[in-house]
Amino acid sequence: MSFPQPKPEVPQLPQHLLRTIDCQQGAVRAVRFNADGNYLLSCGSDKSLKLWSVSRGTLLKTYSGHGYEVLDADGSYDNSQLCSCSSDKTVILWDVATGQVTRKLRGHAGKVNCVQFNEEATVILSGSIDGTVRCWDTRSRKFDPIQILDEAQDGVSSLKVSEHELLTGSVDGRVRRYDLRMGQLHVDFINSPITCVCFSADAQCTLTSSLDSTVRLLDKSTGEMLGEYKGHKMKGYKLDCCLSSKDTHVLSCSEDGHVYCWDLVEGSLTLKLPVGKAVVQSLSFHPSETRLLTAMEGRVQVWPMATAQK
Repeated sequence: MSFPQPKPEVPQLPQHLLRTIDCQQGAVRAVRFNADGNYLLSCGSDKSLKLWSVSRGTLLKTYSGHGYEVLDADGSYDNSQLCSCSSDKTVILWDVATGQVTRKLRGHAGKVNCVQFNEEATVILSGSIDGTVRCWDTRSRKFDPIQILDEAQDGVSSLKVSEHELLTGSVDGRVRRYDLRMGQLHVDFINSPITCVCFSADAQCTLTSSLDSTVRLLDKSTGEMLGEYKGHKMKGYKLDCCLSSKDTHVLSCSEDGHVYCWDLVEGSLTLKLPVGKAVVQSLSFHPSETRLLTAMEGRVQVWPMATAQK
């Protein structure tokens, strides 16, 4: 007698709100997990960057030094440094413990939309409305960028770095992948201004969201479209998309107050997470667990995995 095979377990998606953090820093422009997922960074329209404990929801430190609203931030792999960028055209390197500005990097001609460390935190990469990506050496005494990538024909809205590869998305509708080791550039054309780009965890695919209210999954090496995800609203805001930590689901912010979660392979909408009545401005998925951060107006929401609820 043969028994039926057990059904494969459905990957958990965060469905229950654990807590809401009132950040008290104006509108939260971006929310980001740190490298190990124990802390979160919130970028405020009041010029501040704040560091919070995810588990307790408590404020650990406020970083003040930007002259205008903070648009993006990243933490170094060892949690000792932060970098942030702002509408004030600068990138700041911070000492986490002291809260002091280590470097203020000037050179962009307009607001800086996105910023990220490389894996060793020896280089900061920043993308700006001026159409350039600038690479800054965090240890150099010189404050000039070590490299400027100016291929974009319009503002750079998003960038991600993974080992020797840099992925950028631009308002010109193009996704550019730089192989920094080989000195090669690969370009994919999406016919709509791009709001967010990211690599899959297995580094085989890229995910792109754009203002035609579509998220696309592309094969990294060939540029072939592997999946198209629709249903959300993204027409006028620069909103985030991401993959779950195990690459099982595609997630996107939406202007209708929800986070949309699709099955990566099937393309079907698995979950429509109601965050609130305003635009979901930003999201961040935990690097290893099923945990999600969202930002709406002046608050950040922490969504744990369903099984974590007591």
